[in-house]
Amino acid sequence: MPDVRNCKRCGRVFNYLGGYQLCPVCKNQDEDDFKRVKDYLYENPGATISHIASELSISVEKIKRFLREGRLEIAEGDANLFLECEMCGKAIKTGRFCVECERTLAKDLNTAANQITRKVSAQDDVKSPGLRYLYKETDNHAKKDKR
Repeated sequence: MPDVRNCKRCGRVFNYLGGYQLCPVCKNQDEDDFKRVKDYLYENPGATISHIASELSISVEKIKRFLREGRLEIAEGDANLFLECEMCGKAIKTGRFCVECERTLAKDLNTAANQITRKVSAQDDVKSPGLRYLYKETDNHAKKDKR
């Protein structure tokens, strides 16, 4: 069953497939904005977020989202007042988590996945009853076979 939602930006109804809740039109606009930011940074390496936002008329929040998505990175040595790890609050350059918290999350996810795998394997070892076809006189296939 399709997951139908309203676009967070324009309100249009669309078939949600995952990720940020934007309709295809708004997603395409975001991609165009990202390309503009990327091209601008190629020509002006090390530009600040506020400078990019004012030059390209793109919101600071959208540029922050590109940083959180790991599509942009704060340049080496620049003061980071914009991006913090969502777990520990440490200043980061891109993404949602610092390196240490990413390691911890990965370790925890691997542990959980291994536990689930062991439980599923243990359940597979227990024989569950199989299925069989019940022969009934009212069944159309049975009537054809008797003729």
